[in-house]
Amino acid sequence: MSETEIIKYINNLQGYQGYIQYSNRPIDKKEDIFLQDTAKVNLKGGFIYEAHFYNDTDNKSISVKQINSSWLVSETVISNIDKNDIQTYKSDIQDWNYNIKMAQIWEEVEDKECENMKVKKLKKVVFAGFKKEIQNEYK
Repeated sequence: MSETEIIKYINNLQGYQGYIQYSNRPIDKKEDIFLQDTAKVNLKGGFIYEAHFYNDTDNKSISVKQINSSWLVSETVISNIDKNDIQTYKSDIQDWNYNIKMAQIWEEVEDKECENMKVKKLKKVVFAGFKKEIQNEYK
């Protein structure tokens, strides 16, 4: 996709939460992170380096990666994922009360090292949204 196409694609996403990482600045929690809002691209002199979005209704994860002068978009439906394969990680964005959820996608494949039995191998890891951090009231 070209820059014009990727901007239009992102700006047309509805009901997705996610974030955009630009080439020339750190993520701004007010401008670059979207919690069920419509994403709005704001280049400010840079370009989209990567972006990740998740729609809870459709269970769809979207990854956007800049490669040379174009962008690769990968859409993954994660509705059949075991809940144990979704991990939550603390964000390093200061004064932001959300954790990041990532889903591991596994596939069964025959493995010659295991006498051609089927084993689960990690296929990819995708963004699965944000989760409000629960503050420990005893801190």
